[in-house]
Amino acid sequence: MYEGMRPCSTPKEASMPQSTRQWISRKVHELRNTPELPFHDLLEPETVTQVLEQNQVRFRDRIFTPLVTLWTFLSQVLSPDHSCREAVARLIAFRVARGQKACAPDTGSYCKARQRLPLKVVTDLARGTAAQLDEKAQDDLTWKGRVVHLVDGSTVSMPDTEANQQAFPQSSSQKPGLGFPLARLVAVISLATGVIRELAMGRYQGKETGETALFRSLWDRFRSGEIIVGDRYFASFFGIAPLWKRGIDGVFRMHQRRKYDFRRGTRLGVEDHVVRWTKPERPEWMDKALYAQLPEELLIRELRVKVDRPGFRVEELVLVTTLLDSQEYTKEEVADLYLKRWNIELDLRSIKSVMQMEVLRCDTPEMVEKEVWMHVLAYNLIRGLMMRAAAAHDKEPRGLSFKGALQALGAFREPLQWARGRRRRRLWEALLEVIASYEVGNRPNRVEPRAVKRRPKPHKLLNEPRKKARERLLNKRKGRSANPSVATPYKKAA
Repeated sequence: MYEGMRPCSTPKEASMPQSTRQWISRKVHELRNTPELPFHDLLEPETVTQVLEQNQVRFRDRIFTPLVTLWTFLSQVLSPDHSCREAVARLIAFRVARGQKACAPDTGSYCKARQRLPLKVVTDLARGTAAQLDEKAQDDLTWKGRVVHLVDGSTVSMPDTEANQQAFPQSSSQKPGLGFPLARLVAVISLATGVIRELAMGRYQGKETGETALFRSLWDRFRSGEIIVGDRYFASFFGIAPLWKRGIDGVFRMHQRRKYDFRRGTRLGVEDHVVRWTKPERPEWMDKALYAQLPEELLIRELRVKVDRPGFRVEELVLVTTLLDSQEYTKEEVADLYLKRWNIELDLRSIKSVMQMEVLRCDTPEMVEKEVWMHVLAYNLIRGLMMRAAAAHDKEPRGLSFKGALQALGAFREPLQWARGRRRRRLWEALLEVIASYEVGNRPNRVEPRAVKRRPKPHKLLNEPRKKARERLLNKRKGRSANPSVATPYKKAA
């Protein structure tokens, strides 16, 4: 049982009607003895029903039960098409193949079922899956026996609806009607397994909407002894001190506005020393109680390393950390740990580009947030599949290709859905073998320009709202019809 789940015997769950519990048990029994829905082996029905019980989600006698809705939603976000129509068509094919009556091809019932599915069900499953996978990770995947998390931010776009604009306004540099709503994301990703442990979502701009503000909302979810690795945006006194007080160490790049002088402080080595950071005045977002709990001074280790890798844009890095013991954590080891921060850039690219989350599809803020978390759940399940393949073939999970794993699962999904017994086991073994063979290429000293060769199509940019552009085109057409000399095309005389 993963963190955040309660045993089924808690008072809250014991109050659930007996008929509902019997209905859940019957549904699980049916799923065990019939061809499984997609991703049955990645997300077991027992785990899903446990979360549904915790959130007191009631079952009704309909096609789109919470279980079916969840698996159909998962199938949709992992499909290259990403459309509701294809997801419903896939479910129809599944039901007919099982000898059941086909549901209506209209997507209305499915969209309503997605709205009924509580967001907390999806977030609990995503976080729980990540926690389970991290617990199963081998000890040699940790850094000096400690769990390391990477933190970084990104943005996603969504349809230009009135509701989305109110919740996630477009950039202020764009004129009304010409931009798209933007949401800012801050993700916490495990260095060992690549799973997304936590996610915070907010507006792209405005007061208290930056990456540091969203990251603060996740502080209480970290455990003592863990290490956070992040970019320069998180390297401030109030970004480090609250984590240090919780027993959490950090490794960050020095903020560009902070001055440093290696001639001062306690020298640990060449361009490696410990200095004291003084607590600044209380910022507006921090309450007085938290401000009073923070120390007046904080010991910070500052170190500078040279970066001699082809293709890197920077030639040196100045890092700050609360790992003060230079014997246990050498300068080279701390620098190597920070350079692994680049993994989160690749992970965010996987979930945004490979899984097509960069541009969302939902028209309301509630469904937008649910769509994001469903992508997180699907991403974590694929990472779990990669961990199985790595363990079975003595590989490192980080050394396998995420895109390759997604492609392999898409190819094997249909046969796995119907196979039984020995044939099913052979299919799983073959799937894991294929995923393990898709390793990330080891290309040392690779240098690529930050430019693309293929030219985009020469379409004009839309510099006015689409509705206004349509009206202008219609008025132009009407003007031509009113003037026959302009509207009538030239005809060759007989």
